[in-house]
Amino acid sequence: MHPAASVILFNTFSGLGFGLLFWLGLGALVPTGMGAFIWFAIAYILAVGGLIASTFHLGHPERAIKAFSQWKTSWLSREGICAVFALIVMAIYGAGLVFAGTRLGLVGFIGAIASLGVVFTTSMIYAQMKTVPRWRHWTTPTMYLLLSIGGGALLSGQIRIAAVLLIAGGILQIFAWASGDTRFQASGTNMETATGLGHIGKVRAFEPPHTGTNYLMHEFIHQVGRKHADQLRIITIGLAFILPVLLLLLPFNHIFAALAVLSHIAGVLMLRWLFFAQAEHVVGLYYGKR
Repeated sequence: MHPAASVILFNTFSGLGFGLLFWLGLGALVPTGMGAFIWFAIAYILAVGGLIASTFHLGHPERAIKAFSQWKTSWLSREGICAVFALIVMAIYGAGLVFAGTRLGLVGFIGAIASLGVVFTTSMIYAQMKTVPRWRHWTTPTMYLLLSIGGGALLSGQIRIAAVLLIAGGILQIFAWASGDTRFQASGTNMETATGLGHIGKVRAFEPPHTGTNYLMHEFIHQVGRKHADQLRIITIGLAFILPVLLLLLPFNHIFAALAVLSHIAGVLMLRWLFFAQAEHVVGLYYGKR
């Protein structure tokens, strides 16, 4: 699929923001007063900023409010409802810390679970797509959750937990790539099934269906060279997982901590680009692009 900048920013920073809210809600950090205001401001800027970025990929952003009405069938709608609920609950929890210096434990716990719920519903938007075999797998929601709580732990200074989660995330991401590379072929989808002409024999693309591009070709057909993708994967693993863990193992230093966060964010941005760029949508078969 075509990697849209707005969706990449959304998937990266929203997950990081809700991951930080998760740890704040659990009480891993219990700041009060101005300190609490700063921590919650950072989390909300990341979470809400990511959500706002996602609307720029909509054909009609002004109609985004209508998505909330489809919660029975749409993971996008469930994501929106869950996000509003989590942000409201965490605002109440944060207000207690900022204005009263009081930690509302139960409210924080509910907000933490709701924050993870936002990340999970986001992941299911992609994991439920039968048309993208690479995404339709348990590794998709698991990686979303690992990146969110791992990045949140990194941001909130939970060094040991962050190191463990990042190591687990790196290993799982390598497995997701390795297994995902064969998932399209294993799905059984081919030119015959894509065109519906398999009953008359072998099908091959003679000419494109039309001379110009269209929305489907722009959004869902994007090919990355294998050599190029392999190089990006190595860089991604190094930036998102290995370098942050190495920096965390060094004696604590604010500069090292900042570098670990920046390295992780850069790596996740690349990871999300690959996530979309290598999503082999079956519609590509119809246009002879697979």
